Amino acid sequence: MVQIPKTPAPSATPAQRSVPTSADVARLAGVSRATVSYVLNNTSAVRISEPTRRRVHEAAKELGYVPHAAARSLRAGHSRLVLMPAPTIPVGPLYSQFINELQWALSRLDYTVVQYGTVGLQGDEAARAWAELRPVAVLVPGTRLGPQGVTVLKGSGARAVVTLGPETVDGAHALLMDHETVGHCAATHLYDRGRRRIGVVLPDEPGMETFSTPRLTGVRRALHGTDATVTELRLAYEESAGARLAARWRDLDLDAVFAYNDEYAMLLMRALQDEGVDIPGDTAIIGADDLMLGRLLRPRLSTVHIELPSGRDLAELVDRAVRDADAAPERHTVLGATAVHRESS
Repeated sequence: MVQIPKTPAPSATPAQRSVPTSADVARLAGVSRATVSYVLNNTSAVRISEPTRRRVHEAAKELGYVPHAAARSLRAGHSRLVLMPAPTIPVGPLYSQFINELQWALSRLDYTVVQYGTVGLQGDEAARAWAELRPVAVLVPGTRLGPQGVTVLKGSGARAVVTLGPETVDGAHALLMDHETVGHCAATHLYDRGRRRIGVVLPDEPGMETFSTPRLTGVRRALHGTDATVTELRLAYEESAGARLAARWRDLDLDAVFAYNDEYAMLLMRALQDEGVDIPGDTAIIGADDLMLGRLLRPRLSTVHIELPSGRDLAELVDRAVRDADAAPERHTVLGATAVHRESS
């Protein structure tokens, strides 16, 4: 008789191995499960000694234990998820820096920030998609939300809805971004330097009107009643588009231009220089955002330095709203603007 050797039992795969629990952490650290919960959930109502905290964190790390978000949400009565819809328009380094600071500040307050893409969804339809994730708070950039959307989100358990844009929305906290101030600041800077025929570059990409239109309004407001003229200039963020605009620059008879931001300003300035237009002799240029690249150009780019709200301040606003969901919505006007004079103007 031929004996067929027995195949050794396969070792447990990662999926088959038992998942470490808080009870395992408690046994290894020599503490109660309640203490593990207090430590890993950053509960401030109970005093835990620092040596005990270290033992719990070391035990959790050794076992590979991660708290269960859903279970924690059940205990707290709400999630710790803060949802930020992904921007539908290109964002620059300034906004990215703000988002990084905000995420760090919220994580310090024990929230988890998730950026959620809802391509093609707007208004109430987008709000319903966000609500499916049951976030405790939603931070909405731009003008993508109406009062009905706020109601949908709060009905799904969101304790705080915060908008970041030029207008308030009923029922939501608001950080009001006054982009008119940016345009007003740029126009005043150019006018004070003797420029009278001023162009304003507006992005040709769809969706940018939320920010570019108020900046144009600010330019018009600053120059209202003066002898200056304002010419709107549409420009796509493409090298070929910059070249086409530069080719007809002399026919436009402009002696200054405020570009929507530093990136559009740098695109146009390079194209104008290729056409032999002297900067700032023939045309002064000022952008906005105060990017480092603008300081590396020759001539160095004048700009409007923009002060966005502090990520820490916004995180604290979210936390206050989550803790007191019945409080009246807060309204804060933010976004300071200061002209920075350099060689291009």
